[in-house]
Amino acid sequence: MPLQILGLNHNTAPVEIREQVVYSGDDIARALGSLAAVEGVEEAVLLSTCNRTEFYVITEGDGRGRLREWLHADRNLDQSFGETLFTLDDDAAIRHIFRVACGLDSMVLGEPQILGQLKDAFRQAQNAGTLGHQLGRLMQHTFAVAKKIRTDTEIGASPVSVASAAVSLANQFFAGFSKHTALLVGAGVTVELLAKHLSSRDIGRLFVANRNIDRARNLAGNFGGFALPLSEIEGTLPEADILICSTASPDPVIRLDHMKTAIKARKRKPIFAVDIAVPRDIEAGVGDLPDVYLYTIDDLDKVIQQGQGNREAAAVEAGKLLDDEIRRYQNIERSKRAVPVIAALREQSESLRDQINAKAQKRLARGESATDAIEFATAALMKKMLHGPSVSLRKAGEDSNEELIDAARKLFDLDTDKRE
Repeated sequence: MPLQILGLNHNTAPVEIREQVVYSGDDIARALGSLAAVEGVEEAVLLSTCNRTEFYVITEGDGRGRLREWLHADRNLDQSFGETLFTLDDDAAIRHIFRVACGLDSMVLGEPQILGQLKDAFRQAQNAGTLGHQLGRLMQHTFAVAKKIRTDTEIGASPVSVASAAVSLANQFFAGFSKHTALLVGAGVTVELLAKHLSSRDIGRLFVANRNIDRARNLAGNFGGFALPLSEIEGTLPEADILICSTASPDPVIRLDHMKTAIKARKRKPIFAVDIAVPRDIEAGVGDLPDVYLYTIDDLDKVIQQGQGNREAAAVEAGKLLDDEIRRYQNIERSKRAVPVIAALREQSESLRDQINAKAQKRLARGESATDAIEFATAALMKKMLHGPSVSLRKAGEDSNEELIDAARKLFDLDTDKRE
């Protein structure tokens, strides 16, 4: 059955559009269940990150045409939104999934986090019951390809991350951190990387805010920082020269009124803010306030591009390996189409063998010699097995069906020139 991808990512849509189609937590299982109920949809995997939301789907019949309709209805999107969506089919879809897993389609070329996110998507589809044999094989092969590319090339060398890009941009803004205070909102992998980079550059003070205060304490403690719950964030904002947010909250964590109060208290001292989250953690209007310099994840792209030039050669090498792996996967999948025919042929042959064997046993029981019984069995088996193909080939000759005749010649490895 056909494979199709429907989605959008940092290459096709800006953050203000991507944040409308983010799925997280229990909403992923709900969305997968809802999508699986669409007529024609047989299997589905949902990958949703800050940079992409993509549905990998096995469809039949009219299932393809209903995917967009389902997404528009599920997220209450208007028609203009469709311009940012892309679809890929079959071989192009396979290539895209492989590129995503290897980090070749990421904003940060070669970044490793996407492979873990794809594995999470795989497990979520398993738990939701929307992962079948076809997508299951594809995903397992995808993971193997990603491992091979990372092992055999330098695509993951000289790491550049969204976190390091954000800190580099902040360093350009302040020209040093020793006299400044940073407030990090969140406690995931990205915030941990942010804390590590800031600490290595001698940040003056570091605050980590999170809904789970224990996680905030653990993270902040590793870097000599201070932890606070989100409920106290408004009181800490006036102290923050650097504000970087990366949570999974569906709603803004830093509101416009929070920032207005902080600006007033800071007496025109600037705030450098980066919102890495999708959906955004910082209310959009904050960027229009005086003395606030707000950057989104899309704004980091230029910084990232400057830092990953040494991966370009590795990406070319990875692309060549990827071509080989795509051909290998396609050959494996195409060979599976012959499996039912091979199984039926073996079953038919086994049935004929049993029939002839039974007749040969009766001849032996009547006193015929073993030589005569073997002669009968082999002749009868050959006659029965070749009867159907012989009839079809004679008919092909009458109809001038050279394609079938050539196929038989190749299938049975025949050298007919010697018989002409």
